[in-house]
Amino acid sequence: MDVSNILATHAAKFQSVTVEKDTPLEIDAGLLLASDPNPIEEETYKENLEDHLQSLARDGAQALISALFSLPTKQSPHGPLAILPRPVFQLPRAKPLPKPKPQTKWEKFAAAKGIQHKVRDKKIWDEEKQDWVNRWGRNGKNREVEEQWIHEVPLNADVDYDPRKVARDERKERIAKNEKKHQQNIARSGTASRDERKSEIEKTLATTRISTASMGKFDKRLEGEKKVRGVKRKCHYSQNLKLSQFDPNEASVESEKKASLDLLSKMDSDKNKMRREPRTEEGDLNVRKAVKFASKGRGGIALGREMSGGRGRGGGRGRGGRGGRGRS
Repeated sequence: MDVSNILATHAAKFQSVTVEKDTPLEIDAGLLLASDPNPIEEETYKENLEDHLQSLARDGAQALISALFSLPTKQSPHGPLAILPRPVFQLPRAKPLPKPKPQTKWEKFAAAKGIQHKVRDKKIWDEEKQDWVNRWGRNGKNREVEEQWIHEVPLNADVDYDPRKVARDERKERIAKNEKKHQQNIARSGTASRDERKSEIEKTLATTRISTASMGKFDKRLEGEKKVRGVKRKCHYSQNLKLSQFDPNEASVESEKKASLDLLSKMDSDKNKMRREPRTEEGDLNVRKAVKFASKGRGGIALGREMSGGRGRGGGRGRGGRGGRGRS
């Protein structure tokens, strides 16, 4: 029995694992990349585009998989893993190269004079304590004059002269001076656009405005400054004035006592009762609200009398009834 035709038909379904091209494919296992430098066959391309693309994709995937199986492997809990080599193909950047950062005024001066930048250590040796202390920050060396227990007062000093306050003001002045130079360097370098600087200034103004007790209500506004939206202020409305007035920061004991008692009475009142009755399994029906609606605000007792057929205590329109003149 000749089965050669059957075997040939079966073998045609499964192509060989070897990819034969006029020009070998370029394989970069580090990037899992397969490049085909062969020219496109125009006849096959125009005849059936889908089959042509599938054939090219199949050849590239087969060549890449064959290259991966030839690499050295290492064992792992998930099985053997191939050790990929370093990439060969240079991928283009997704974004352009960053522009070089412009030099500050000090960096230009240091480059012209040949001054080398030296990073100072955070710790410094203290001869009196015989220990390493912080150069800045808490218990820092720069606060030594402020924290010492005795100070030398000049002869021509004023009566209210405070050496600790003078040393602290000098330190704060140096910090402000350095921060001003830093901001000038940033503005000189032009790293931030005009719109970004404007939005940053507006954000800073909004933050400082709501830092006061009145949430910036009585602060002096700059020329052309816009009103900040979304800022809620704690205020109350006067009976005589339509405008809102802010509560004073300092209040008497009686007013605070009255406000606390009003809050407690509001919490304990039936109208604004905070605690709710647990809902039954029958549903989400609010019985109290249903009774109030059915009785038109008269209450459950009046609704029961009406359902029983009588409006008064005696079942008629007596003095105790609703239709009489007497009080029930």
